[in-house]
Amino acid sequence: MKYDLTEIKVKAGEEVTLTLKNAGTMAKEAMGHNFVLLAQGADVAAFATEAMANKASDYIPTGSKAILVHTKLLGPGESDTITFTVPAGEYEFICSFPGHYGMMRGKVIAE
Repeated sequence: MKYDLTEIKVKAGEEVTLTLKNAGTMAKEAMGHNFVLLAQGADVAAFATEAMANKASDYIPTGSKAILVHTKLLGPGESDTITFTVPAGEYEFICSFPGHYGMMRGKVIAE
C-alpha cells in the first residue's frame, strides 16, 4: 500500500500528465486507491478526515478548496490519467481512501 514515487519534480507552470495505476488485487470497495493533489498549506489530516465522510463521492469531498486535481478511485488493474499545471512550490499528494493517507502520500515539487 504505497505509491511508486513519493516525490515528483515538475517544471513550474508547465502542463503535467500523470497516470495512476492500481497494481493491487483487492476489490475497490476494500482497497481502492486514488491520487489527490492538495493546495499549498492544506491540512492533510483534516482533509483526510473530511474525505472519509464522503463515501458516496469515492472519498472526494465535493467543492473542497483543498483539492487541486484528483484521479478516480481505482480498483485492481484500473488506471486514470490527469493533467494539471502548478506554479512554483511544494504540494502534498495523498490517497484519500480511508486510512491510506498515512502511508500513501508524497510531494509534487514545482521548480
